[in-house]
Amino acid sequence: MCAALLAACLPMQANAAELNGAALTWPFALPFAGLLLSIALGPLLFASFWHHHYGKIAAGWTLVTLAALTWQAGLGTAFAAVIHALLAEYLSFIVLLFALYTVAGGILVTGSIRGTPATNTAILALGTIIASVVGTTGAAMILVRPLIRANLGRPHNVHVLVFFIILAANVGGALSPLGDPPLFVGFLRGVDFFWTTRNIWLQTALVAGLLLVLFAAIDWWRFHQEKPAPQTSGTTEPVRVRGLINVVLITAIVTNTLISANWKPGMSFDVAGTHLELQNLVRDAVLLVIAGLSLWLTPDEHREANGFNWEPIREVAKLFAAIFTAIVPVIAMLNAGHDGSFAWLLNAVTAPSGAPREVAYFWFTGLMSAFLDNAPTYLLFFELAGGDPKVLMSELSGTLAAISMGAVYMGALTYIGNAPNFMVAAIANERGIQMPSFFGYMLRAAAVLIPLFLLLTVLPIHPLLSAH
Repeated sequence: MCAALLAACLPMQANAAELNGAALTWPFALPFAGLLLSIALGPLLFASFWHHHYGKIAAGWTLVTLAALTWQAGLGTAFAAVIHALLAEYLSFIVLLFALYTVAGGILVTGSIRGTPATNTAILALGTIIASVVGTTGAAMILVRPLIRANLGRPHNVHVLVFFIILAANVGGALSPLGDPPLFVGFLRGVDFFWTTRNIWLQTALVAGLLLVLFAAIDWWRFHQEKPAPQTSGTTEPVRVRGLINVVLITAIVTNTLISANWKPGMSFDVAGTHLELQNLVRDAVLLVIAGLSLWLTPDEHREANGFNWEPIREVAKLFAAIFTAIVPVIAMLNAGHDGSFAWLLNAVTAPSGAPREVAYFWFTGLMSAFLDNAPTYLLFFELAGGDPKVLMSELSGTLAAISMGAVYMGALTYIGNAPNFMVAAIANERGIQMPSFFGYMLRAAAVLIPLFLLLTVLPIHPLLSAH
């Protein structure tokens, strides 16, 4: 609200000006790098200070970004660029996460669940399967708490959450626009709803299947190294799902998202040069109403039994607000193409003949998704490949598949590659599981995933590597 009021006071000429990425040089990316290093090293080097002041640290990097852009382009242009990032991109992002977090937190799975290798593998498989239907955030929030409760008594349980992040919060969302934000961006740009289902189901099944087999082997080994848990004399309670109204509300979230993508009233509102379309504002308002209904209709004891609190979503909201702001100059430089500081990237993904290099698109999209958030990275490479959905779905289907797989799969490489990663880690930490540091998680995820990605690169599985 304050941002909108301030924007209204700025000169309209400044509001309409666009940030010139060609005029920016690599030092303008330093605030973003500093923010990433703060997220990575803060909890590791000064955990208590970070826990109490991470919001102030993130705000500090935001102000540094705004100051640098103001010095380069003027206050009006800098403010308009930041407003666009927050209102056109971050707002819908965080509202959807908030709604899914709130609604999923009202689903309570009770009963005697013991974290055996078979049980854990089944939960991870279920999360992988439903992620393309309820979204990676929805799948993660529904299943993470039962998974944590099942494994709290085990001395070795961190690997369970690491694989859960990789599978349920990332890889499983590759088969529909509802699964992961990058694919939803593609859907809004004209990619058919079931295109990824038809074109990358084999790769997704291969990656997910190998991951589940690897997890089952590691968990079996860990489980049999541990001392047997003491047998309890209590009766075994059957597994029950409570708060089923929230399942209906998740369906409402999915339906609302689909309707907003297809309803085009042609009305928008201008804030500092950013056009906020009516269908997106209505969608976000309905999501907030759905979250409110969940809080009203769900008995408080369900969330209490889940150990539900607002700190994980609060942390995600603050840190990702800073990420979406600090990334503004980086995206501008990337969008400048051959005229920007990252012209080498365009050359790296394009052959001398002008044809796209599918392998390069896969790896560059993926590795940048791990650090720059996968939705804007997908859009960047989508546009870099021409931006025509009809061409990308036909002649350049391998390129679109490479972009899609890179953005979704490699979002699992860091905590910030996809928002559910950070939320799962925050919830696990809140429940007493000592999750790895930023670099610790990255090393674990890379050790598991990079060999699989190399396998995808060399296997002749259409459409990745029709090989340019």
